[in-house]
Amino acid sequence: MLTRQIGQTCNRLLVLIVRAFAASGINPNVLTVIGFAINVLAAYLFAYGYFRWAGATVFLAGLFDMLDGRVARLSNQVTPFGGFFDSVLDRYSDLLVMIGLLVFYGRINRFWYIALVAVAMIGTVMVSYTRARAENLIPTCKVGFLERPERMVLVIIGAVFDRMAPVLWIIAVFSTLTVIHRVVYTWQESRKLASP
Repeated sequence: MLTRQIGQTCNRLLVLIVRAFAASGINPNVLTVIGFAINVLAAYLFAYGYFRWAGATVFLAGLFDMLDGRVARLSNQVTPFGGFFDSVLDRYSDLLVMIGLLVFYGRINRFWYIALVAVAMIGTVMVSYTRARAENLIPTCKVGFLERPERMVLVIIGAVFDRMAPVLWIIAVFSTLTVIHRVVYTWQESRKLASP
C-alpha cells in the first residue's frame, strides 16, 4: 500500500515535470545532452572516490533520461534522429561511468577490480549491441534481464551503500547471461523466419 502510494506520488511529480518542460518548448535533445553532462560529472565523482555523490548524480541523470522521450511525445517532437541520438549518448554515459570506476581502481592499485570493471563494460556494450544487431534480423529482441535501467539502479545502489564490487560482479555476470540469451533467442527466431 505504502509503496503504491509512493509510486503514484512520484509518477504525478514526473508528469508535472514533463508537462512543464513540454510547455517551455525545449527541444528534447537538449534534455538528452543535459543528462549526458550529468553522467560526465558522475564519472568524475566515481574517479575520485565520491561514491555516494556519484550515486546521487547518476540518479539525477536517470531522471533526465526518463524525461527526454516523454517530453518529445507530449510536445509532438518525436523524430527518428532523437531516438538515435538518445541511444548513442546513453552508450557514452554508461561507459563514462565505468571509466570513472576504472580510474578510481587504477588510482588505488586494485588490478582485479580494474579487470572486473572491464568485463562489466564489455557486457554493458554487448547487451545493447546484440539487441540492435538482432533487430536487423528479427522484429524485436528485448529478452534478457539486465537492460540499462536495471544496470543504473544497481550502480546507484552500489554507490550509495559503498558496495560497488558486488554490483560489478552482478553486472558482469548477468549482462553476459543476457547477451547469451539474446544470441540464442535470435538464432531461434531467425530459424523460424527462414523456415518455409
